[in-house]
Amino acid sequence: MKTAPLLALAAFSLAVAPLGRAAGDPSPAALRQTGDYVPSSLSSLVRPQSSELRELVERFVTDRDEILRFYDVEGSRLQSRRLHEFYAAWEARLGAVAFEGLGTEGRIDWILLSREVAHEDQLVTQKEARAAEMLPLLPFSEDLAALQQSRRMMEPVRPEEAARILDRVAKQVSSLQEALQAGLKPDLAKDGKGPAPLSTTKVVASRAVSALGALQESLEDWYKFYDGYDPAFGWWVRAPHDKLKEGLDGYVKFLREKVIGIEPGKEEPVVGDPIGRKAILSELDHEMVAYSPEELLAVANRELAWCDAELRKASREMGCGDDWKAAMQKVKQDHLQPGSQPGLVRDLALEAVKFVQDRDLVTVPPLAADSWRIIMMGPERQKVAPFFLGGPDIFVAFPTDNMDFDAKEQSLRANNVHFARATVFHELIPGHHLQYYYESRSNPHRDLFTTSFWVEGWSLWWEFQFYDMGFPKTPEDRMGMLFWRTHRCARIIFSLNFHLGNWTPEQCIDFLVDRVGHERASATGEVRRSFNGSYPPLYQAGYMLGALELRELHREVAGPKGMTDRQFHDAILEGGPMPIEMVRVRLKGEKPPRDFVPAWRFAGAIPPAAPQK
Repeated sequence: MKTAPLLALAAFSLAVAPLGRAAGDPSPAALRQTGDYVPSSLSSLVRPQSSELRELVERFVTDRDEILRFYDVEGSRLQSRRLHEFYAAWEARLGAVAFEGLGTEGRIDWILLSREVAHEDQLVTQKEARAAEMLPLLPFSEDLAALQQSRRMMEPVRPEEAARILDRVAKQVSSLQEALQAGLKPDLAKDGKGPAPLSTTKVVASRAVSALGALQESLEDWYKFYDGYDPAFGWWVRAPHDKLKEGLDGYVKFLREKVIGIEPGKEEPVVGDPIGRKAILSELDHEMVAYSPEELLAVANRELAWCDAELRKASREMGCGDDWKAAMQKVKQDHLQPGSQPGLVRDLALEAVKFVQDRDLVTVPPLAADSWRIIMMGPERQKVAPFFLGGPDIFVAFPTDNMDFDAKEQSLRANNVHFARATVFHELIPGHHLQYYYESRSNPHRDLFTTSFWVEGWSLWWEFQFYDMGFPKTPEDRMGMLFWRTHRCARIIFSLNFHLGNWTPEQCIDFLVDRVGHERASATGEVRRSFNGSYPPLYQAGYMLGALELRELHREVAGPKGMTDRQFHDAILEGGPMPIEMVRVRLKGEKPPRDFVPAWRFAGAIPPAAPQK
């Protein structure tokens, strides 16, 4: 059946309707037969195995996850030792693979897996160093870890000894809290009558709070396993357990409120945990990015200057002269009324599908075109995701009735029509939703090699193309797209400066407000999201840098004498996630050597940076 015309017709009828209206026309899914979702030629999916090492990669992931499932006390010495041993054994096994007999796909997997093994081992070493910094705050961590580990080894529990350990740790926790209190107010410390004053930083304290959460979870799992089944265990352990639980809860509360400065009932400050220049260089090597942090800052500022010039052009067309900030504020006022945002998202998504299909830019299978859903985010999630999130579905930020007045106004401005026009397709098609569709169907073993440079760089590359191809219809639309492009330049600048130790989180927030035009609430959410530990250190830099890599790769291999746009984009999706330099190797059909070293200067020549200590 010819399903594409049906999709195009439905998309067109929705795209030309007023944005944000209540959706009345049927979605493309309503116009299809279910059988349309089955590929028309199944024989085209029966191919030789794409990589000789696919099963090897899958085996590594499964075995590593099994190690982590069994040795599950996060950051314990036993877990670290077992992981080091595991990675060393895999390094030896990979060394025995007959590399020269592998094709391009197999060589890519061997190189990426070898680098992944080394990188994960290095991350364990970094965790050990950070655990050493926390040790003065958590001197009892190994005592508590040993309880769970003894259970994992199926050693018989000794209730009296376990009770003695818990009682000792409870006393340690009390003494530590007194010592930290004395460190906060040394002038009030009792001369020789209490513990010596102990001081720490907000960063280390925040890290300790996270570690304590994992220890408490492990302790409760251990306790519940025996309590109620072993009469002697309950007789000995219950009272010291309850005392320690109360003590640990109080210790966490003390660290959060007195050391970190979190006030009950108020928004938590952004603390973060900068990794330093040495660790940044290690992350860049893992991402196969052959630039220094300082060079990347220069790249970001160069791209930011381009955005500034474009912002001024759009601002002048809007009648605001060169005052692009005034123009941006004008754009922010063009938002919908409460309840209308899902209709806007729906219409923009269908318009984007039609846009790429009309230009034959990428293959959009019918099931991928139809199978996304809209989910509205609550107030708490919007504190770290004040705009959109995407993937299998699109998560939409918009004010809810229980937000206070200022939060509602900021959310309305931040999610205006023109900002949304630049991000819906980023999250859905041809962006993240299409990525997710292909990732689970083509080379799924390469999920191990996922990187923001591939994931986020892909979606931002589409923003580059949509901008150049005329998707923004008005100067206001261009302002919306330029807001996000400027924001991605800023992400490189503030995240690298933070991890280099140059900027505080508050300076990062101020930079986003002043230099990009963020609302302060959305800038705070962006910085909180970047540094709360849920994303790798280079994740935010990966958006713009990955897009620049894809732009240069497109220049190298696509065009009149090379791939068509559709071939180029399909090949990237079918190859699966990996550092973009390996995408380049794959698209060029090269056979990389065993000792492959990243060297691609995708952003052109950058003036040498001053030596750094």
